[in-house]
Amino acid sequence: MSEILVIEDEAAIRRVLTKIISEENESYNVTAVADGLLGIEMIKNHDYDLILCDIKMPKMDGVEVLEKAKKIKPEIPIVMISGHGDLDTAVNTMRLGAFDYISKPPDLNRLLNTVRNALDTKTLLVENKRLKKKVSKGYQMIGESPAISHIKEIIEKVAATDARVLITGPNGTGKELVAHWLHEKSDRIKAPMIEVNCAAIPSELIESELFGHVKGSFTGANKDRAGKFEAANGGTIFLDEIGDMSLSAQAKVLRALQESIISRVGSDKDIKVNVRVVAATNKNLKEEIAAGRFREDLYHRLAVILIKVPSLNDRREDVPLLVDFFTKKISETQGTPKKEFSEAAIKLLQEYDWTGNIRELRNVVERLIILGEKEISANDIKLFASK
Repeated sequence: MSEILVIEDEAAIRRVLTKIISEENESYNVTAVADGLLGIEMIKNHDYDLILCDIKMPKMDGVEVLEKAKKIKPEIPIVMISGHGDLDTAVNTMRLGAFDYISKPPDLNRLLNTVRNALDTKTLLVENKRLKKKVSKGYQMIGESPAISHIKEIIEKVAATDARVLITGPNGTGKELVAHWLHEKSDRIKAPMIEVNCAAIPSELIESELFGHVKGSFTGANKDRAGKFEAANGGTIFLDEIGDMSLSAQAKVLRALQESIISRVGSDKDIKVNVRVVAATNKNLKEEIAAGRFREDLYHRLAVILIKVPSLNDRREDVPLLVDFFTKKISETQGTPKKEFSEAAIKLLQEYDWTGNIRELRNVVERLIILGEKEISANDIKLFASK
């Protein structure tokens, strides 16, 4: 059922529009109101697939309705209804985001074609939004525990914004999965997500890696090179293990966050960048700040949104789901039939002390699939999953 709202102060036009649209398709449900103020209230309180709005109305004219409606529900197509003297205004409303305009008295074919096209456009927008919210199979967050459900809720709220996110948690818990979810559910999905493992890059090279360098700026700099921030322009940069970054690099990252400007090593030329920063660490950054190893001002810039990823020991109820997921994935990769885990085997795995978290569990599942019987038993767990 397509919900359509008509905002028109002339009763005769209102009746004609309602009748024509309703009779065209039984799936069209038309609601009509007589002025812009009522229209805005209806838009606030109901979900519509299409709005038809007159331009000249008392209390609130159509241009103001258009501007307010686009702020309230930006995805709804709005078709403006114009009298002969309103054509210039109608054309201007297109610049303000109107889908189209129709003239009074409405031509039947023109009206119905416009309605159909607008509804098709709304359907495409909704579908695109739905697809954007789907995360690729390579980055699935498995679990239904309260802790994981809470993280998923935060991601849904935060992903569409440009708010910086600091992800904390022990090694092997899946902090990079959270980062990928944030990117893939964001409006930056068409731009790259660039990952930087700050712990894996020597301190003397981290600035060049992040910000690039110019030829001759240091030994081995044989040509100009763009850094990760430039590569991520328009998208997301994920600074993993940021607690291991040198203080000098931290100062440059702080400038990039404050001013959206970077400069390559050896150059004084400023480069404007539009990058969303997501960072992760397994360290307690407040302790690092107290020890003088991490900048407090950078911490506050990064930690606009804090997401703490729990250890596997704190979400043992997710172990059966994770085992099933890894079993399917590993079996598909190896081209072997999927093995089953007995209830006793799953219970033993839930009781394990998972110091290596999700990463360790995956390794254990792979070992059991290779070495265990067709059904993985409690005895297989004792033989092949022991530490």
